[in-house]
Amino acid sequence: MACTSLPKHSLPFLQAPISTKNPHSPTLTILSKSSQSQIHGLKLSSPTTPSTPSSSFPPRTPICAKVSKGDAPPSFTLKDQDGKDVALSKFKGKPVVVYFYPADESPGCTKEACAFRDSYEKFKKAGAEVLGISGDDPASHKAFSKKYRLPFTLLSDEGNKVRKQWGVPSDLFGTLPGRQTYVIDRNGVVQLVYNNQFQPEKHVDETLKLLKSL
Repeated sequence: MACTSLPKHSLPFLQAPISTKNPHSPTLTILSKSSQSQIHGLKLSSPTTPSTPSSSFPPRTPICAKVSKGDAPPSFTLKDQDGKDVALSKFKGKPVVVYFYPADESPGCTKEACAFRDSYEKFKKAGAEVLGISGDDPASHKAFSKKYRLPFTLLSDEGNKVRKQWGVPSDLFGTLPGRQTYVIDRNGVVQLVYNNQFQPEKHVDETLKLLKSL
């Protein structure tokens, strides 16, 4: 399975005061300078925590995606912007681009949707369908689609059930739904998994590049 990593959070600790035999001596608190904080530039270490070699990068915890290249992803049936049920299985026999995005009307998601719109003729030429998925309801999708004249289908994954089932990783320490795109070939097998939160237009470029090779 494909793995994405996120930095661990570290909580600062104070070392126990160093006491001296002289009861009148002031108590000193020693702070470790061996490592750096994720947020403020300093991380205070506890004497009970084993020391680790210093590194220019923070430690990372792997988070594995359930759907990877070479997999046949779980099917789903979701409502589109018109409230109609759409099943992934109905597209078998042609390439399908499934892109998960955080939310309608957000700046990055609008750029991504418009990039797919502007290149939609290229997707049609490649014989591919485009499906955008977020947790917004059908009414939100309908308004979003109408406002930006989106020629492809938007699906409502309320409760993010499909997102979780496919294992789409979150970004920014789990606070933001991830932006991840899959290209599924004619046989229903994933040929590309692309994740890029901050360059939404790149999803279109990478997807078209892959479709040309199918």
